[in-house]
Amino acid sequence: MERFTEKFLNYIRVEKNYSDHTLRSYKADLKELSEFLEGKDPGVITHLDLRRFMAELRQRGSSKRTVVRKLSAIRSFFRFLIREKYLNKDPSQSIFTPKIDKRLPEFLGTEEIMRLVTSPDTGSTYGMRDRAILEVLYSTGMRVSELVGMNAADVDLISGTVKVRGKGKKERLALLGKEAQKAVRYYLDKRGDGNKAVFLNKNRTRLTDRSVRRIVDKYVKVCSIENNISPHSIRHSFATHLLNNGADLRSVQELLGHKNLSTTQIYTHMGSQRIRQMYTDAHPRA
Repeated sequence: MERFTEKFLNYIRVEKNYSDHTLRSYKADLKELSEFLEGKDPGVITHLDLRRFMAELRQRGSSKRTVVRKLSAIRSFFRFLIREKYLNKDPSQSIFTPKIDKRLPEFLGTEEIMRLVTSPDTGSTYGMRDRAILEVLYSTGMRVSELVGMNAADVDLISGTVKVRGKGKKERLALLGKEAQKAVRYYLDKRGDGNKAVFLNKNRTRLTDRSVRRIVDKYVKVCSIENNISPHSIRHSFATHLLNNGADLRSVQELLGHKNLSTTQIYTHMGSQRIRQMYTDAHPRA
């Protein structure tokens, strides 16, 4: 199974442009399945084998969300094998997907996000870099994998746009606000080299997803923010603040790079502040 797993991981990395974080998760999930099935060849794995694996996960106390994520990795793996004609039948097709409640994402209030993005000390190149990272994440709502994939050639500081390569290599234009433009310009001027990547580490190579997560975590602690905040929480804050200030759902969908509107609709549950204010302003007995 290991040989097929490597082919699959290479496919989703090169063809599908999946993030390093997703690659690590899928690799771990498929390794876990392989160990459970004692290295069984994919051609002889049945739906009963997969059901036993799902049952084992639940018995271990894995959450529904974890089980669904692992099942997603397994399904993608078998779809790849069918596509490449290694298999004729997909054993994962008849596996029931546990239903999970949509969890409202963590997000920051306006004051908290302002404290966070302005917290780096811009007296050093790395402080300027960190300020630019936080400003870009909040200004564009981009995913961390999209941020680390940014190249200098993708950034137009005159028009205030950046070309983003999202999931499945789908491109979109993200908008950089004035503060984000200024932060990126200062950082690139201070950095002063012709490196292809925008955000670099101490070795002058491209930052990784994990490095950006550590940077965000560092400033969350500096600001004494108690919520469990990640780079993705900044993306959630971006969407929530836009909706709270009157942006329409379709526009937010475009800016986030969501394929389906239903994915964006989760943020409408967090737009209650705007709805309550509208009610208070408009209803004569509010």
